[in-house]
Amino acid sequence: MPLNRRGFLGRTAVTGAGVALAGAAGAVPAAAESRGDGQDRERRKKRYALTVMGTTDLHGNVFNWDYFTDAEFDDKAHNDVGLAKISTLVNQVRAEKGRRNTLLIDAGDTIQGTQLSYYYAKVDPITGAGGPVHPMAKAMNAIGYDAAALGNHEFNYGIPTLRKFEEQCDFPLLGANALDAKTLRPAFRPYVIKRVCTPHGRDVRVAILGLTNPGIAIWDKANVQGKMVFPGLEEQAAKWVPKLRSMGADVVIVAAHSGSSGTSSYGDQLPYIENAAALVAEQVPGIDAILVGHAHTEIPEYRVANKKTGKQVVLSEPLKWGQRLTLFDFGLVWDKGRWQVESVSAKVLNSNAVAEDARITGMLRGEHKKVVSYVNQVIGTSTAAMSATEAAYKDTPIIDFINHVQAETVRAALAGTAYASLPVVSQASCFSRTAAVPAGKVSIRQVAGLYPFENTLEARLMTGAQLRAYLEFSAHYYVRTAAGAPVDPAKLTNAEGVPDYNYDVVSGLSYEIDIAREPGSRIVNLSFAGKPLADSAEFVLAVNNYRASGGGNFPHVARAKQLWANSDEIRNTIIGWVKAKGSIEVERFASVDWKLTRDGVPVF
Repeated sequence: MPLNRRGFLGRTAVTGAGVALAGAAGAVPAAAESRGDGQDRERRKKRYALTVMGTTDLHGNVFNWDYFTDAEFDDKAHNDVGLAKISTLVNQVRAEKGRRNTLLIDAGDTIQGTQLSYYYAKVDPITGAGGPVHPMAKAMNAIGYDAAALGNHEFNYGIPTLRKFEEQCDFPLLGANALDAKTLRPAFRPYVIKRVCTPHGRDVRVAILGLTNPGIAIWDKANVQGKMVFPGLEEQAAKWVPKLRSMGADVVIVAAHSGSSGTSSYGDQLPYIENAAALVAEQVPGIDAILVGHAHTEIPEYRVANKKTGKQVVLSEPLKWGQRLTLFDFGLVWDKGRWQVESVSAKVLNSNAVAEDARITGMLRGEHKKVVSYVNQVIGTSTAAMSATEAAYKDTPIIDFINHVQAETVRAALAGTAYASLPVVSQASCFSRTAAVPAGKVSIRQVAGLYPFENTLEARLMTGAQLRAYLEFSAHYYVRTAAGAPVDPAKLTNAEGVPDYNYDVVSGLSYEIDIAREPGSRIVNLSFAGKPLADSAEFVLAVNNYRASGGGNFPHVARAKQLWANSDEIRNTIIGWVKAKGSIEVERFASVDWKLTRDGVPVF
């Protein structure tokens, strides 16, 4: 592949060492003279400092704005979000280090996640005739990204949208393990080599290898099946890193849309690890640093020893949505006819410490206004206010509403089929604890806020025994709390790091979750229509495609028979339902069908 040359000018970091004199009349013993010559040679070595900046999981955030609340973004930690903030940090680093001594990369999940990104995928799509340039492409081009890895959410809107986004970017989208299903050749560029000019007349060749998530094959099966395959990160890194070194790469950086924990949410459905970044560092020699993505965690610096060489590989994951910017600082030395990496360190900068770059916000102000106008359209009314504040530990109407729409949609879809007489139950999660629907007028953004992901709806055939196992698995979400012990709602959930979106409520059944019991034996008094649930009873489960494809590794559902599937996002299904009905009559579906207990005593 052609190399992208730029006239980079670097700085030299000079280190020195003193020479000790000994003996009469200033004579230097031979051994000391030898040592002095060695120290002098070391002092005269050419050195160069390079900084590689990194972001990940931007998820369609350009502005420091929450389109669901129609207000400036804020959270408990007072983080800020968006590429406009990142741009300011990047400008500061370039001013300090010298722009020509820096590179900027991303580790994926760029074009999904906000109503801004949704608008330009679905409402005014970039794939349309004479369609607009995607705001993320505009912003990232203006900031000056050098490369970006593909994330799994890049595939949510289908391959044509991704290809159009790729076409609009001035930098390559990298995916060494995104292969054409027929030829098994890379469907995207695997890597890019950047030549960085130094003041020593010797370019530094920096190779950036992009790796994405094997879970795409499950999560976006409808978009990629028969078109692309996604082998494991370790396998593909082992193939490409030696090639990059043989091509003369002095520095090898991996942008990996894969967490560092070594875990998977899709169980045994694929032979690959979802969060494999640390395993890549451990198993594949020749890597200097890995920009980690996907896990939405903050890791300023994490060092992993390669098992074959013992060399320390530096990993860093900046927090999602543009809340942090990673800085990898490389110290290089010219030795034995080539640049060698002498040192690597990493840290993160917080975007809440700076103002938005007016150049970026000004450039995209028109797109932002269009989206704000779109999300504030009134589409109906609600007879009562609904809030997700307590939805993680109480049966609340707002989750009942999602399940009500999903179940009603599936019943209508199965009408006239062999499964029309089966009872329909539905699963939903508390995706956002800040989601709320007011009493009175309801807008698109308020309904869309219930479902921030681009999941679609399916119907799967399940038995009573399978639903019990499903609920038991879900109940791992709660921290075991002895009967009589004080209960702090803030510390009750997310046991073992389970995120809110991997805790499912199933509407249509009645049950208790005894949090005093060990996980795996917590579901008690499970019933349907007032009677104990029979193991052999058959049900239709209305379920999102992420869960149905194995996301979260819930038992049985991924292998259950698919009875129906829809290509429309659940968010749009709910919006369309409100538009059609005109009113959300909360009293029609709100009921307390599950609760937390300890030894039969309700927690709340």
